[in-house]
Amino acid sequence: MQALYDVPAPAKLNLFLHVTGRRADGYHLLQSVFMLIDWCDTLHFERRTDGRIARTDLGEPLPALDLSVRAAQALQAATGCDAGVQICVFKRIPAQAGMGGGSSDAATTLLALNRLWDLRLPRAALERIGLALGADVPFFLRGHNAWVEGIGEQITPLAPTVQLPAARFVVVKPTAGLDTREIFSSPGLQRNSEAATILGFAAAPYSYGRNDLQPVAQVLCPEINQAIAWLQSRGLQARMTGSGSAVFAQWAHTPDPDDVFVDVAQTPKGWQVKVCKNLMLHPLVDWASDESLR
Repeated sequence: MQALYDVPAPAKLNLFLHVTGRRADGYHLLQSVFMLIDWCDTLHFERRTDGRIARTDLGEPLPALDLSVRAAQALQAATGCDAGVQICVFKRIPAQAGMGGGSSDAATTLLALNRLWDLRLPRAALERIGLALGADVPFFLRGHNAWVEGIGEQITPLAPTVQLPAARFVVVKPTAGLDTREIFSSPGLQRNSEAATILGFAAAPYSYGRNDLQPVAQVLCPEINQAIAWLQSRGLQARMTGSGSAVFAQWAHTPDPDDVFVDVAQTPKGWQVKVCKNLMLHPLVDWASDESLR
């Protein structure tokens, strides 16, 4: 039986997130930089000959139709492929965190099955399928840290002159999660930020801007305030990532970033805390290149 094992699906952080307007159809216009980090889910794929798509959870139980299953179904429907797959998911990236875990799982599934089923679809075709699953999926398919605009569909890889320095980040996910729709429907959400510029961002990539969703999120989820205060008490400047409840701060001290956790046992029960490195490229970036998929 053909199989692909230990296939990574990395999370992302929004280094900033500005809301610059709102379209007539209600969708919000955003600007952000998405940065990959080494907090990863791990997926295994085994080809089935009966056409079935099934999933086994190796970590936290997932909904029956999680994004990995939906991605496999969408790829099967788009191509008419009669092969199936057994997907095993070891879930590490927390849900409702704003870290893109579900979208990353979907992207990894599309990339893996494009190989396992020998479909040879170009990246652009995978992106069309992925966009129907979620606005963040194309970002993970492209595999580069990126400047993101529009409603999330305008993805521009960061140019060599704007590449992010290697760094470590302390990421904290409190117990509570957040519903994206609740944040964006709030009358208190600021929707008129001035347009950001890549040059402005490049001058200070890890301290630039803010997350416009954070003030509303802090009201909806008081644990975000606690997580930010926990990091600030350790001399770290924290902000929220995306539209979830996770917060992060750059850990720029030496020699050992793990020193920040000398009292980790005293953190509130249920919190997930991890020191992460940023990634310059997605681990599967070669799988997403048009050349390797022909």
